[in-house]
Amino acid sequence: MILVFAVVLSALSVIAAGGSLENLSRLKIRARWAVLAAFALQILVISVVPTEMAGWPGRVLELFSYALAIVFLVANRRIPWLWLVGAGGLSNLVAIGANDGVMPASPVAVRAAGRVLPTGRFLNSAPLLHPKLAFLGDIFSTPRTWPLANVFSAGDVLLAVGAFLLLHSVCGSRLARRSAGPSRASPRQKSEPSRPTPRLPL
Repeated sequence: MILVFAVVLSALSVIAAGGSLENLSRLKIRARWAVLAAFALQILVISVVPTEMAGWPGRVLELFSYALAIVFLVANRRIPWLWLVGAGGLSNLVAIGANDGVMPASPVAVRAAGRVLPTGRFLNSAPLLHPKLAFLGDIFSTPRTWPLANVFSAGDVLLAVGAFLLLHSVCGSRLARRSAGPSRASPRQKSEPSRPTPRLPL
């Protein structure tokens, strides 16, 4: 949910910076099915049937959804800054894969966000007894007094920053134009040899 909120804020900042979100419709996006299937699996596992997905079924589908997302990212690697989004997703995938399909969460971050973890259902992020690659897990949090308080990882930060830069770049905002700098001047064309000035009759 934090990532969705971050993308919405990025889109609003594009409009504020004079960009056009209509440019997104002109992108040639490949393998749409992969990202749609990835989102569908995430919603299914986390929100629709979390109780039935407790244990290994939820963990397997969680990993498979990330694999589908990687297929989408590779197919669309030419889109500006999508590589940074991919780096964030890969960071999360490594952490989840190293911990059998669960993102390790810091107990301190979970308490700071005010999260209450239910039992008997699949949890895509939770404190683990002996987490592996814990520094890639959900070690950051937003305060419990904030809307949508939750924990997040370094990979999530890369995802949010990558989405911000991608939207501004594709939508042509003032921020993107300013960072691109002045366009290079075209090379001077060879000047034609000057014609002799005709002499006026005396």
